[in-house]
Amino acid sequence: MRKVIPSLLVCAAALLSAPTLADTLRMECPPSREGRQFCNDIKQRFEAQTGHTLEFIDLPRASDEKLSLFQQLFAAKDSSAIDLFQADTVWIGVLNKHLLDLTDRVGSMRDDFFPSAWQNNVVNGRVKAVPAFLDTGALYYRKDLLERYGEQPPKTWDEMARISTRIQQQEREAGHKNFWGLVFQGKSYEGLTCNALEWVASQSGGDFLTQDGAITINNPQAAQALDKAAGWIGNIVPRGALGYMEEESRAVFQNGDALFMRNWLYAWVLTQDSSSAIKGKVGLMPLPAGDEGRSLSTLGGWQWAISAYTKNPDAAFELLKIVSDAKSQREGLTLMGWPPSRIALYDDPQVLAQVPYLASFKEIFARAIPRPATQTKRQYAQVSRAIYNATFNVLRGSSDGATAVAGLQQRLERIKAREWR
Repeated sequence: MRKVIPSLLVCAAALLSAPTLADTLRMECPPSREGRQFCNDIKQRFEAQTGHTLEFIDLPRASDEKLSLFQQLFAAKDSSAIDLFQADTVWIGVLNKHLLDLTDRVGSMRDDFFPSAWQNNVVNGRVKAVPAFLDTGALYYRKDLLERYGEQPPKTWDEMARISTRIQQQEREAGHKNFWGLVFQGKSYEGLTCNALEWVASQSGGDFLTQDGAITINNPQAAQALDKAAGWIGNIVPRGALGYMEEESRAVFQNGDALFMRNWLYAWVLTQDSSSAIKGKVGLMPLPAGDEGRSLSTLGGWQWAISAYTKNPDAAFELLKIVSDAKSQREGLTLMGWPPSRIALYDDPQVLAQVPYLASFKEIFARAIPRPATQTKRQYAQVSRAIYNATFNVLRGSSDGATAVAGLQQRLERIKAREWR
């Protein structure tokens, strides 16, 4: 027995000192040449730092198809399907129980990211993802026309309406008969939920729901915001905008037929393309404020999340740290135009020298607010549908703001029932 015990101790020591067996992790990779370059650089860094192997998988481009696939994989608790992936801003609540809890691992990272983007990924006090890249609503404007008519970029929605009315009239009198003051996404779909949130929140009407899930939409300020937007239709906004999504709005603006456009940041590069009729004539700014001086925009973008079923959560988290660090975010911006989620990069001279227009995005992101998706979890699709349908009815004139917000309050309360789930 005396000889066996030392042998056992030697074996135990050997096991404790033995290196962890290498795993193969699987990560989503954008299906483009630039995306592959980004992923290959991540692979090189990850494998050199950890000794693990990284493989890539392609996922559907369409957001709804991608979410459906994830729901199928996670329902089966498939641990080999994927470890790290990008989740849309409004998916975190929907996929909550399938996402690895990062709370105890990311405490030191929080202050490096825009607060609203970080908060979007917190469900019931637990951090479920890290912001990958950002997007938000912004106001595009014709610099040349504002200068021609002696106007400044509007600070409020009322100023925007006044300037639009004046310049629209004068442009039409000058022969530009199909010129409009403003275009936005007015179709009854998710994009209208984003616009409605911006109008209502900037008018101090709240965010539809509080962070703890209480429904607050039935208030005079929210009703006033919807009525104000409805007053633009047919006056400074074409009635056809009730069928516009992002690209329809951009087509009108980029063709030179509108003074202002509410759209996402992707449109900036396209307006500056050599084929653009308004290249060099476009300005970009935060959305106008409401009557009480608040300028707010809807948060978009994507988040890095880890499957709760990963076989190696430690290695998956090391991978997440690499893809979300400053080096990777610089590369994502360079290769794919992903606006960084790290605040410091918006003051980085190297980044701004490469992408000068990024400086104007910092203030816009600082004012971005999440949609009420994290609170409403799997019921967000129903919530958004109720919001955009109620808003659409006001815009087309079949309801007024007060009636719409009262009905929306009741509708959301029925969807919630006892609690969001």
